[in-house]
Amino acid sequence: MECKGCREIPPVSSDYTPKGTYEIIAGLKTYVIGPPSPQIAIIDVYDVFGPAPQTLQGADRLSASLNALVIVPDFCKGVYMQEAWMPPDTDEKKGAIEKFLSEPASIPKNADKVIEVRKVAGEKWPSTGDRWGVFGLCWGGKIAVLVSGKGNDGPGRVFKASGTAHPGRLEAADAEALTAPHICLASPGEPADIVAQYKEILEKPGRVGVVETYESMFHGWMGARANLDDENNKKEFERGYNQVAEFFGKYL
Repeated sequence: MECKGCREIPPVSSDYTPKGTYEIIAGLKTYVIGPPSPQIAIIDVYDVFGPAPQTLQGADRLSASLNALVIVPDFCKGVYMQEAWMPPDTDEKKGAIEKFLSEPASIPKNADKVIEVRKVAGEKWPSTGDRWGVFGLCWGGKIAVLVSGKGNDGPGRVFKASGTAHPGRLEAADAEALTAPHICLASPGEPADIVAQYKEILEKPGRVGVVETYESMFHGWMGARANLDDENNKKEFERGYNQVAEFFGKYL
C-alpha cells in the first residue's frame, strides 16, 4: 500500500498554483500555509529571485508532509534579482547587483529580520511553542545557517533545526557555529571543498547533521531556478523536499 504522504501530498508539478494565503507578519507580506493550531513551524527563506512558484510549491510540500505551519516572508519586499542583470558583464549590471545585495538583500539585515519574524510569528501561533525550524535556499541558506548559530537560544528565539539547499556563501565557520541539527543539500555548483568541510564538522561526535550532494543537479534545483518540466529535476526536487521534511520531522 502507498504511504500516507503518497495519498495526501500531490506530485510535483510544473504548472502549480500555491495553496496558501498571505498575511502581514513583522511588517512583511508573508505566504502562510498550514493548520490553524500548528504544533511545529518553519520559516522558509527564499533565494534572491524571491517567492517563485517553485519555492512556494516546496513550502506547500513541507507543510503537507509535516502538518506544519510554513511561512515565507517577503524579506526583499518585492525587489529581487533580475535576469537582465546576468551575466554581470557591464558596470551597470554589476552596480545593480551590488546595490541589490547591499540593500534589500543585505544578509546581516535579513538575518535580524528572520529573528524578528520568529518572535512575532511565535506569539501569533503560540501552539508551536519552541518547535521552530528555518530553511533557506541559496542566499536564504546563508541566513538560515547564521540564525542557527551564535545566539540561537531562549523563548521566542530558538530554532530547533535548520536546513539549506544549494546554499550560498558557504563557510566552514558557519557550520562550526551551528547550535541546531542541520541538513545541507548541495549541488556540484557549490565549492566541493567547503561542502566536504561541512560534512566533516557535522559528523563529529556530539554534532547532528546531514550533508549530501545531489550530483546530477545544479545550483538552484529546489528554488526559483527549478525546471519542473525536466523529469530529472522534478524527481530530485521532490526527493530533496522529502529529505528536508524527514529531517525536520525528526528534530522539531
